[in-house]
This record gives sequence, structure tokens and C-alpha cells, in this order.
Amino acid sequence: KVAMAASVAEAKALAVAEATAVAQEDELTCRRLGAFGEELFPTECTVLTHCNAGALACRCWGTALGTIRSAVAAGKSVRVLASETRPLNQGSRLTCWELARDGIDVTLIPDSSAAYLMRKGKIDLVIVGADRITKDAVFNKIGTYMHAVAARHHGIPFYVAAPISTFDLARTESDITIEERDRSELAYCGDRQLVPDSVNVLNYAFDATPLDLVDAIVTEIGVLRPPYAKSFQLVKTEGARR
Repeated sequence: KVAMAASVAEAKALAVAEATAVAQEDELTCRRLGAFGEELFPTECTVLTHCNAGALACRCWGTALGTIRSAVAAGKSVRVLASETRPLNQGSRLTCWELARDGIDVTLIPDSSAAYLMRKGKIDLVIVGADRITKDAVFNKIGTYMHAVAARHHGIPFYVAAPISTFDLARTESDITIEERDRSELAYCGDRQLVPDSVNVLNYAFDATPLDLVDAIVTEIGVLRPPYAKSFQLVKTEGARR
């Protein structure tokens, strides 16, 4: 549409209108997703989330944080444990800021303490967002897989919240190359060098969680449960319709 505009002013107006429509659609998607996800929350619970899947990632409401917001809006007593999400600290910098701004009870924890808190009965469920979902795995911020393994060991539900636009069901985990980030993110703290230059650094930005560790995937068309080979047919059908 913009390419066919008769003037710069018209092109600008068309671009703004399209961007507004996309933003409104994203918010509606997240609110629908949040409403489905809220049903997974007990009346009173402590929830672990990792990285940031809120209004800073999606307009206004968010995916994983959208389910938390919806649960709170429904009158449920929800306490959130936000893992710091090293090395860039999206959990502390972004998620804690969002939830505190909204008046939601949030506590920051080290990434490495989550499994112990599960063992001590301090966590009732885990919910995270997703960057990509293939036919056999969920790709999300590094550390997600660790939380999923710990949750399964301790019998704690592990949920993923993501719109169907996140799904890439033509691919498997082996088709995806995970980004490796710069060594400076680990080798330095601000301008202070932590390790000698001779030390190698391995700094993956994301990891892959096998679907057999995921108890449910919350989407805007409903909650998908195992067996995923069957429930993913709903995603394919809705994707084709759109």
C-alpha cells in the first residue's frame, strides 16, 4: 500500500495506519493468550518466569507476563519469582521493572537458585515465553532448558506462552543454529575485566527445550497439550486460515 501512495504524506499515513493495526492485533492476541493461560494458575501460587516476555516484548500485555497479569486481574494471589537471566539480566532489568510498575508481587532470584527453591516447595509452576517453537522443541533464552529439567524432576508444571506466529512446524531442533554472543558479556562486568584474555568463553544466547518437558503451550487459540503431534494440527489449521 505504501509503495502505491501518491505522496509522501499519504505514504506516511498508510504506514502509521498499518503499524497501528499490527500493534492492536498484537495486543488482542496477547490478551486472548493471557485469558487462556490464567486458567492454569491456582487461586494462590508462586510462579517462576525467565527472561522477559511482557509488554516490553509485546505491546501492552505480553505472553508469559500476560498470563500473570490476567491471573492477577482475575483476583488470584500470584507471587512472581523472576530469574535474573544472565548475562544480560533481562529478568532483573526488564521483567522486575514491568511487574513492579504494575504493582505485582515480584522477587528477583539468581538463575542458579531456581532448582533449590523448587526442592524447598517455593515454586508452584513455571511459565516462560518462546522465540521459536519447532515440531520438537521450544527455543527461548538460555537457561530455559535448565528450569524445565528442574521442574520435571520436582513434579512442577512447566508452561510456555507464545502466539501461533512463533511456531515453525516445518523445522526441527537440528535445523536451528543458536546465536553465540560476544565474549565480553561474560568476561567483563561493565568496564571491569573478570577473566584473563587467555580464557575461552562460550556464550549461547538461547537454548532448546524438548517438548517432552513442556506440560502445555498457551496460545491465543487455546492451550495445547501433549501429544503435540496431534494438538499442533490446530496451529497448522489456524495458520492456513490466516
